[in-house]
Amino acid sequence: MSIDLVKGNAVIGQSGGPTAVINESLVGVIEGLRRAGAGNPGSPIKKILGMRHGVTGLVNGDLYDLTDYPHDRLQLLAQTPSAGLGSTRDKPDAAYCERILEACKEQGIRYFFYIGGNDSSDTCRIVNEMANETDYELRCFHIPKTVDNDLMINDHTPGFPSAARFVAKACMADFLDNISLPGIKINVVMGRHAGFLTAASALARRDDRLDFQGGTTDGPQLIYLPEVPFDTDRFVQDVAKVYDEKKRCHIAVSEGISDKDGNPIGAMLIKNAQTDDHGNVQLSGSGALGDALSDLLKEKLTPTGGKAPRVRADTFGYVQRCFPDQSIVDQKEARGVGRYAARLATSGDLDGSVAIIRTSPIGEGQPYAAQYKRIELRDVAAKTKHMPAEFIEGHNNVSQKFLDYCRPLVGDLPLYERI
Repeated sequence: MSIDLVKGNAVIGQSGGPTAVINESLVGVIEGLRRAGAGNPGSPIKKILGMRHGVTGLVNGDLYDLTDYPHDRLQLLAQTPSAGLGSTRDKPDAAYCERILEACKEQGIRYFFYIGGNDSSDTCRIVNEMANETDYELRCFHIPKTVDNDLMINDHTPGFPSAARFVAKACMADFLDNISLPGIKINVVMGRHAGFLTAASALARRDDRLDFQGGTTDGPQLIYLPEVPFDTDRFVQDVAKVYDEKKRCHIAVSEGISDKDGNPIGAMLIKNAQTDDHGNVQLSGSGALGDALSDLLKEKLTPTGGKAPRVRADTFGYVQRCFPDQSIVDQKEARGVGRYAARLATSGDLDGSVAIIRTSPIGEGQPYAAQYKRIELRDVAAKTKHMPAEFIEGHNNVSQKFLDYCRPLVGDLPLYERI
């Protein structure tokens, strides 16, 4: 470790929704700091501290000493879904960030690592700028994490591949259920502003049974993303077309679908909807959107004097985030971004966010490769990435390029036989 490094403690926190691999990143930081000598006699970094429930624990002085945490337990922790240190939904403003900085000064913290999404990167940015303004050397590094896959510059974010793997396998199993007892089935998937996770449902389609046009017969036949305006009349027509042909229909819908004017469909269809602290209609913790779409289909597709079609809906909700079936790529990269952040901090860099950059071309059969890169905090902080147009096909489908993009991240999926 360079003797020019500022002397003090390091602190690590986890923020936002937990994931199946967020602890890989935590362990990656600890490993990286230990390899640089942290905690050893003569090392500039004296202790490695963990924030209990993110910056909430930091400002309250609720810290866990990870300096000598046993290696074997660290390896088991890395494989454990959820945020091992606990997480927080706090969105610090300037006043809150001043308290964070004061807590860093009180605890002798000079190395600040925060694992999370775009709000977490914004916290890093604000705290870093305040530290610079007061001439307090604080090395602030944001480590990417979000199942929504919506961080700028990143090809993808740790947490997304494992959540996408869950969505693909859940939709695969759900489709097999749907063909056993035909009906209309709706699955509501996380993603308020970005449709990557919902789009991953297309990986459930298998190539073992093709129709005469060369397309898969498997569901979901219809996929609705927040990037494409949702029209309720067109939705009913789409479902009716598939249902009339197959006597069944399998659908994946993003929780964040909106109309052409940007109005969330959930807010329009859900009666007496609850809102969160930011005024957003609560979607992930409720099955209300699926129920509302089900009711709409039953109303519109019931013939006069006839029987309503069988329509069911499930909201995947929080189970998507921490399901214990991690993608191998996700595990490796989540550990890697943590190690890389530690390396940046102990090599002289003062701040930044870590991004995953794909270095291989996107295409069927192409070998996958990626690298880590330091990017500016301002380039990712409080910004949202959306599904690019090249990943979307029409108003209710995804493109082959998206499938080629997503498949190597998710890993091998099971094959099943159909009669």
